[in-house]
Amino acid sequence: MRELILLRHAHAEPPITGQSDMDRPLSAQGLAEAEAAGRWLKEHGWVPDCVLCSPARRTRETLEAVLAAIGYVEQRLEPAIYEATPGTLAGLVDGQRDAERLMMVGHNPGFERLVALMHSGQTSDYRGMPTAGVAVLSLPADAIIEPGVATLSAFWWP
Repeated sequence: MRELILLRHAHAEPPITGQSDMDRPLSAQGLAEAEAAGRWLKEHGWVPDCVLCSPARRTRETLEAVLAAIGYVEQRLEPAIYEATPGTLAGLVDGQRDAERLMMVGHNPGFERLVALMHSGQTSDYRGMPTAGVAVLSLPADAIIEPGVATLSAFWWP
């Protein structure tokens, strides 16, 4: 078995005039959410082998707060996560088959739809994923990412 941890970025500040969506920082609430997510992951032993993170500022700041709790792990920025469809995200997961426990830090609606697709086989069957929400999916080690391939092991939000 291998595990996929999907972490939606924590609460971000609203954009200010002229600011790019990519540059929105975490709010104080978001920082607290991200720290709580890191503590929860550590308490449950879900420390990833590697992390793929959207390059958006709010995702990077979320990851930094989580890493402060769980410790350093291999990580890289992955531009394809920003505004990704479930298909794009599935392709990224498939490209990391060597990781026994992969974490991706990114955005909705892609993340909530990927969880629904992998768990129930229906992208329209999503229930939402709040800011700093964590979904842990378990799947066979040799499985290709396809509809219904995974079991939702845990779902948490602050």
